Amino acid sequence: MVGDYCSISGENTDMHSQRNAKSGLSCKMVLQAVGKVLRKSKTKPNGKKPPAEEKKQYLEAEFTKVRVVDFDLKELVLLPREIDLNEWLASNTTTFFNLINLQYSTISEFCTGDTCQAMTACNTIYYWYDERGKKTKCTAPQYVDFVMSLVQKLVTEEENFPTKYGKEFPTSFDSLVKKICRYLFHVLAHLYWAHFKETVALDLQGHLNTLYAHFIVFVREFNLVDPKETCIMDDLSEILCAPVPPTPAPAAPSSPNSAPSPSSHNHVTER
Repeated sequence: MVGDYCSISGENTDMHSQRNAKSGLSCKMVLQAVGKVLRKSKTKPNGKKPPAEEKKQYLEAEFTKVRVVDFDLKELVLLPREIDLNEWLASNTTTFFNLINLQYSTISEFCTGDTCQAMTACNTIYYWYDERGKKTKCTAPQYVDFVMSLVQKLVTEEENFPTKYGKEFPTSFDSLVKKICRYLFHVLAHLYWAHFKETVALDLQGHLNTLYAHFIVFVREFNLVDPKETCIMDDLSEILCAPVPPTPAPAAPSSPNSAPSPSSHNHVTER
């Protein structure tokens, strides 16, 4: 019986060794699988590397330097002493609506339900909220049409944007202007993000840059759009809204015998 017991014990030892070997192999396979999963976790779920961030053409120096005007836009947005604040906001808001609507119309044939299936800008999707607060995902041309139709209605209603002498602005005027400017910013952001190539092809990037910079300087001056809303375009805003460097004074004429000043050859001003 003792021999039989020893024999069984030996068999159990062999079986235990085999189990340990299999267990060790299984652990190794599990660790390899986990390592593979961890490596994939750095990419997309399908294991493919995420695409590189799309290069923003509108940030290239050859395009950002193109403007229609070369003076400080800050001077254009400052409230004149003799003008009422609401009158100033109404006048500028209406002007920006007309100009942005015109700018969009230049590329509207390229902004379709097929090319722009959502209202996007810098990896942000804008949804439309109707008067009841219902959230709707729509194509970019639909969204822009909603924006322009709403703004057109607001700026032409006498009770919202009064034009008759002596008529007061509504108490909600400030919130109306902020709402309009927020929507207009969405349109500008979409123009840069989705249609800058077409804008360049039409040689209208100078107009778009000047319009965008003027608009951003204006809304910043009167705190009309939350910075959290416009931060997606901060890289462009900081370039286009940078103060214009002062124009250097003309150099005094030098006598024929005097040596030219080194700075007169080295100083170059770009516009």
